[in-house]
Amino acid sequence: MSRMRREVFNDYGVPLCEAMSDVPAPKGSEVLVRVGHCGVCHSDIHLHEGYFDLGAGRKLELAGGRPLPFTLGHEIEGTIEAAGPEAKDAQAGRRVVVYPWIGCGSCAFCARGEEHLCLKPQQIGIQVDGGYATHVMVPHPRYLFDYDPIPAPLAGTYMCSGVTAYSAVEKLGAVAEDYPVLIVGLGGVGMMGFSFLKARSKYPPIVVEIDAKKREYALANGAAAAFDPNDPASRKGIMAASNGGVLGAIDFVGSDKSATLGFGSLTKGGKLVLVGLIGGEIKLPVPTFPLKGVSILGSYVGSLAEAKAMLALVRAGRVPPIPVSTRPLAEAQAALEDLRAGKTVGRTVLVP
Repeated sequence: MSRMRREVFNDYGVPLCEAMSDVPAPKGSEVLVRVGHCGVCHSDIHLHEGYFDLGAGRKLELAGGRPLPFTLGHEIEGTIEAAGPEAKDAQAGRRVVVYPWIGCGSCAFCARGEEHLCLKPQQIGIQVDGGYATHVMVPHPRYLFDYDPIPAPLAGTYMCSGVTAYSAVEKLGAVAEDYPVLIVGLGGVGMMGFSFLKARSKYPPIVVEIDAKKREYALANGAAAAFDPNDPASRKGIMAASNGGVLGAIDFVGSDKSATLGFGSLTKGGKLVLVGLIGGEIKLPVPTFPLKGVSILGSYVGSLAEAKAMLALVRAGRVPPIPVSTRPLAEAQAALEDLRAGKTVGRTVLVP
């Protein structure tokens, strides 16, 4: 029996380490994928730490619900190596990306095509072992997509940062097409959102980003304006660039400061879509909501249908790529540390 290599954590918050195990044999509709590339996502940091920060010293515990040692990684590109007898169209040697947001298959969310919101999820790299490994098991071929001509190192990132950004932009509806949109945060997901807005909107996005290099990237790639949130004049700058406030804002950071800034940048009838998971809490005056007709909407990754639509858009060449850098799988812990420290531009992708 062949062996597989994984980067795992044996307890929450402890460094990742290498583990070896037998390569499992696929059963039923299962498909075994040899991992070619796996993106390092900011949510991997929270999963590794074992909690989300809810602000005021409160935590949403993530510890439990997954086997230890555990393998992170949900932005997976690879090659089909083997398939169970019920896995139709899973031809060995086919290059694919993996949709990881898998549900139980029997609840109301799954029945209406919203597996990503399932209350008993089986998400790859979240509840079941993921792609920081040489191999990953996928429960059914419907979660595998062809991606050519997208470059292999970039392809897997569309299954998280891509579909997350696409779904967030979709939630703005016509606003994303007909009005300037404010993007808060240009991490890997924020850069994807920037690309999708550029492909869809008549107007270039307005950007808020703490990192000067990322602001330069935004301006060099067509942003209408880019502001430092630590600059006291940034709020006035946003208002000037948007003629009094935006109808749509997407917060890809998800902190108390970023959400407050995004909400405060809305004009009447505006909508703030919250995507990021940095943490904290916000306090907003309740009368503001009815008096201004504004709203806040949470957005968590994206549906299987959205992933298909998003990937078709990218494969058609309508979405500019984000920067991607590769690192060996053995450097998974270092990649997490660099991401936590804000040193990553675009996406870091691990290569087994």
